[in-house]
Amino acid sequence: MLSEQSAATVRATLPAVCRAIDTIAERFYDRLFAAHPELLRDLFNRGNQAAGTQRQALAGSVAAFAAYLVEHPDERPDAMLARIAHKHASLGVAPGQYETVREHLFAAIAEVLGDAVTPEVAAAWDEVYWLMANALIAIEARLYAERGIAAGAAAWREWEVVDRVEETPDVATFRLRPADGDREPVPAFRPGQYVSVQVGLEDGARQIRQYSLSGAPGVGVRQISVKRVRGARAAGAEAASAAYAPDGEVSTYLHAHIREGDRLRLSAPYGDLVLDDRTGGAADTTPLLLASAGIGVTPMIAMLEHLAGTGHPAPVTVVHADRSPADHPLRADHVTYTGKLPDAAAHFWYERPEPGHPADRTGRVDLTGVAVAPGTRAYLCGPVPFMKAVRGQLIAKGVAPADIHYEVFGPDLWRASPMSSGPVGEATMSSTVTGSSEA
Repeated sequence: MLSEQSAATVRATLPAVCRAIDTIAERFYDRLFAAHPELLRDLFNRGNQAAGTQRQALAGSVAAFAAYLVEHPDERPDAMLARIAHKHASLGVAPGQYETVREHLFAAIAEVLGDAVTPEVAAAWDEVYWLMANALIAIEARLYAERGIAAGAAAWREWEVVDRVEETPDVATFRLRPADGDREPVPAFRPGQYVSVQVGLEDGARQIRQYSLSGAPGVGVRQISVKRVRGARAAGAEAASAAYAPDGEVSTYLHAHIREGDRLRLSAPYGDLVLDDRTGGAADTTPLLLASAGIGVTPMIAMLEHLAGTGHPAPVTVVHADRSPADHPLRADHVTYTGKLPDAAAHFWYERPEPGHPADRTGRVDLTGVAVAPGTRAYLCGPVPFMKAVRGQLIAKGVAPADIHYEVFGPDLWRASPMSSGPVGEATMSSTVTGSSEA
C-alpha cells in the first residue's frame, strides 16, 4: 500500500506528471538506449519504438498505476500487473533490470520537471515505482517457477517448422514441433496464450515478437499464424511524418525466409487472456462470445477449437470483422469449429463481401440483431477501436464489464491517458488484460 504521506504527494503532483509523461518517457528511452544499446537491439520492439507506441504505453501504465493507488488505497491493480508480467516473462526480463529502468526513468523525470521534483516528490514517486516493480518481480517469479525456468530466463527452445500454410496474401500459419534431439517435456498451454519468437536479423539484432498460438492444446504440433505487418510507407507516408510506421521486422522476416524444415526459437507459453479453467466440457453452462477483427482471430480460433473438442454445450456466439473473405485469416477453421458446437452461431462482417461468401452485413460490427445470452462471458481481440465499440455494445446488452476480457496486439494504448474518462478504471482494472506484439 502507498503510505499516506506519499499518497497525498502523488495525488497533488499526478496532473503535472501526466501532462509531462510523454516527454518523460521519450527522455527515459533515449537515456536507456544510449547507456544500454543492447536492450534496443535484442529486447525492445524496434518497430514500436520507431512509431512511438511503446513510449505512450510506458507513460500510460506508470501513471495509471499511480492513479489507481491513490483512488483505491486498499486495492492493487492486479489485472494490469498480470498483463505486463506475462509479457515481461515471455521476454525473459530479469529482476535486476528494474533497477536499471529506475535509474534512467528518475533521471528523465528530474530532467523534465526540474525544480518541481523536490526530495518529497522524488520519494513519493520512488515509492510508487518500487510498489509496481516489486509486484511485477513477484508475479514474474511465480510465472518462471510454474514453467521450471530460472528468473529472468526466456528458456528459448528450438522448434522445427513441419508445415507452412498461406492463409491469406499477408497471413501464414507455421506448424511446429520440438527440434530433433529435444527430449524435454513440452509445457502445456491454455487456449488464448502466446509464445515469443526470437529471430536473428541481417544487422545482428535478435528481435523478439509474441504470436498467439492459433491451435488448441493437446495436439502433436503447435501453430502460430503470422500477419505480415506493412508499414505506413505502403500508403506513401514519409519517414518524418507522424503517420509513418515501419514494416514489421520479424513478421517480414518470417514471411520471406521461414519454410518447412527451418527452425525457430520459441519461449514457453504466456498470456492471461485465456478461457476459464472450468470452461469446456458437458458440465459447463457458461454462454461465451468470441469477438475478433483481422489477425485478432488467432487466440479466438484456439479457444473455439478447444470448445469444439471438449463439447461445450452452452451458447457460443462468434463475431469477426475483416476487409473481405479473402483477408479473413483461418476463415475455414472459424466456420468448421463453430459448426461442430451444438449451440453456436458465427456472424461475419466484411467491408467488401464477395460472391459465395456472404457477410451478415457490410461495414462495422453492429450487434443490434445478435442475441447475447444472459451471463455471457466475452473475449475480444483486435484493433482498440473495434474492441471499444464491441465492449460498449455488449455492456448495453447487459454483459457485466468484469465479464469482458480483451487482448491488445502491441503496446496497450487503451489506457494510455490515466486522466481521461473511459476504460482506464473500469475495463483495464476489472477486466483481464494481456497483450502481445505481432509485428
